[in-house]
Amino acid sequence: MKPALIVHGGAWDIPDEAVEACKSGCNAALAAGWSILSCGGSALDAIEAAIIVLEDNPVFDAGYGAHLNFDGRVECDAIVMNGATLRAGAAATLQRIKNPIQLARKILEHCPHMMLVAEGAERFAKAQGIQLCKLEDLVSEAEWAAWQKCKEDTHAAEHHRGHEQGTVGAVAIDANGSLFAATSTGGTCCKLPGRVGDSPLIGCGCYADAEAGGVSCTGYGEAIMKVVLAKTAVDLLRQRAICVDSPVASSGDTSTADLAAREAVHLFAKRTHATGGLILLDRAGNPGFAFNTPRMAYGYVAPDGAFITSV
Repeated sequence: MKPALIVHGGAWDIPDEAVEACKSGCNAALAAGWSILSCGGSALDAIEAAIIVLEDNPVFDAGYGAHLNFDGRVECDAIVMNGATLRAGAAATLQRIKNPIQLARKILEHCPHMMLVAEGAERFAKAQGIQLCKLEDLVSEAEWAAWQKCKEDTHAAEHHRGHEQGTVGAVAIDANGSLFAATSTGGTCCKLPGRVGDSPLIGCGCYADAEAGGVSCTGYGEAIMKVVLAKTAVDLLRQRAICVDSPVASSGDTSTADLAAREAVHLFAKRTHATGGLILLDRAGNPGFAFNTPRMAYGYVAPDGAFITSV
């Protein structure tokens, strides 16, 4: 089977001055993942590599550069899911894990549970050989400055690059047909300590089923949870989705993957009146994406091997 890869860097009101940085970040993530897939490597290795690149980039709300909570600390969440077994590994409210996606993978592969949180998750990380970092190691200058402004003044969107969005994600299929999806986030800025959004929740921020496809979501977590957005999108891949309120639904040039993505976001917006987006691959590796925010950073590998990135 021909490998496939799609990534995203969050759906939000990306300002003009951040567009190139977001596109460059997605391109670097594609390069990391595709270097593995194009040589016959596994989808799991590929999405981990892609997500690590995004987590290490302070342009995005994941890992280093994640939004700070009400107390001025980073609390990260991540998940990875195997489409063949429907098993997931997830971790939440991490404060001392540089790359949360690495812990999510360890939980997927070596833990009897599918989710660990807080101190228990970090204890498991140490047992698996993942070194804990200092709290301050995950705090970027930009997010510290934003938190200080919120602390001294009213919490406001203009203090942040992405007020409530900026999650990162990836979906990949390898040459053996294995399908994996992953999502990683720092959550919302100035959130209450202990808050967990959609990102690490199976079916909400991420879902993968080899019989249909894989999805990673981004947006307002409390709303995404209401409609179980990732699972909803995967279920739409099982049928020919028709976005009834969109004229593109009748276009013969629109793929079933794109139609499913658009219908899922349409249903999400209709039922929750919130904003967000998603990326997906259907079981054949066809990419799809949709969002109802001003912009979403995303990229995928075209059939000819070219990297397509956009916001």
